[in-house]
Amino acid sequence: MGQLDEKLHPVYAEVLARNPGETEFHQSVHEVLDSLGPVVTKHPEYTDSAVIRRLCEPERQIIFRVPWVDDAGNVQINRGFRVEFNSALGPYKGGLRFHPSVYLGIVKFLGFEQIFKNSLTGMPIGGGKGGSDFDPKGRSAGEVMRFCQAFMTELYRHIGEYTDVPAGDIGVGGREVGYLFGQYKRITNRYESGVLTGKGLTWGGSQVRTEATGYGTVFFTQEVLRARGASFDGKRVVVSGSGNVATYAIEKVHQLGGTVVACSDSSGFVVDESGIDLALLKEVKEVRRGRLADYAELRGAGASHTERGRVWEVPCDIALPCATQNELEEQDAVVLARNGCTIVAEGANMPCTPEAVRALTEAGVTFAPGKAANAGGVATSALEMQQNASRDSWTFEHTEERLAEIMRGIHDRCLTTADEYGSPGSYVAGANIAGFIRVADAMLALGVI
Repeated sequence: MGQLDEKLHPVYAEVLARNPGETEFHQSVHEVLDSLGPVVTKHPEYTDSAVIRRLCEPERQIIFRVPWVDDAGNVQINRGFRVEFNSALGPYKGGLRFHPSVYLGIVKFLGFEQIFKNSLTGMPIGGGKGGSDFDPKGRSAGEVMRFCQAFMTELYRHIGEYTDVPAGDIGVGGREVGYLFGQYKRITNRYESGVLTGKGLTWGGSQVRTEATGYGTVFFTQEVLRARGASFDGKRVVVSGSGNVATYAIEKVHQLGGTVVACSDSSGFVVDESGIDLALLKEVKEVRRGRLADYAELRGAGASHTERGRVWEVPCDIALPCATQNELEEQDAVVLARNGCTIVAEGANMPCTPEAVRALTEAGVTFAPGKAANAGGVATSALEMQQNASRDSWTFEHTEERLAEIMRGIHDRCLTTADEYGSPGSYVAGANIAGFIRVADAMLALGVI
């Protein structure tokens, strides 16, 4: 990790003391504070009014028991979380993650990142995140439904279209959002479409929402390329993951003229030099619920699957980590740079370790952090909220153009801000500072609350 400005040392020390053991949260806070030295020098009011200290403390942290009955009739107990981190710009907004790794530190790291990501979109949305240590893998639809109903039975009292608007994340897709919304409607007796985003298209959802995070990451990368007079034409791209974000990142790269030659899952990675066959990938992952080894087998001679090793060993021009936090480590960054990679853009939340980011930067690789590069998902969620509020529905083409426009705006804002605060070309500094200033100014305007 870098060296913090001396004015920010007490803030970080307080975060460590108040949140013991929450390493992902510590990492995300340090990453933002590391960029704010020039800001607090230029604007002492941010430290004088304790805005940064307040920003690092969630407005509300909710932890609750989720009891439910499995198909065998056994009672299961999971833990649910919702961290409503900051509402200075609008209602809390952020996804729900269902995965065994979920604990309070993960939710706080995601919620903290969400504050700045949502700010960068320019939309009126605050930051929050939630989830559970429930694992939907291997569970029947009935079990998933009963868990979601039990989860919402507590969560419903804390959310609302003007209070807190959850969406999906890892383990929470359209099916889970449907079950959650159904239970919310049953308990409240209100068809409050704007209380959840990521809904089905026939009952209040938005076109492009499924594709938005992956598409948005590629749109941002396209702007990075454009800023240097280049495009995706002829570029070799490696994507980690093979879930929702990775799938639609692959789709948009191919549409823009690039070739995704490799992707991964928890069992290994597949290399397909002619380009990942998106239809086959969707068939394997979404229909068969299979693994990438199945993709390689069905694809035939053109594809190879590797169980051990790192997808980042595959030579590429552009790398898009789209799986999970801290998946791309320092040695991966060194290998990417050595093999000629020039851009790394985060499709997932904080997938690059601090050491990896430093190695990429030192090697001259352009690095785009997730709070900027993957903001397309929440931006389109905000567009879904707009449509719900106006009882409207937009076309795919119109929504995609709005998404592309928002990502262009985020890209330009990052570069302009980085230049203004003495770090020209740094998307990390630009994203952190631009996201912070918008929230901080709103907090100052609202007083000490």
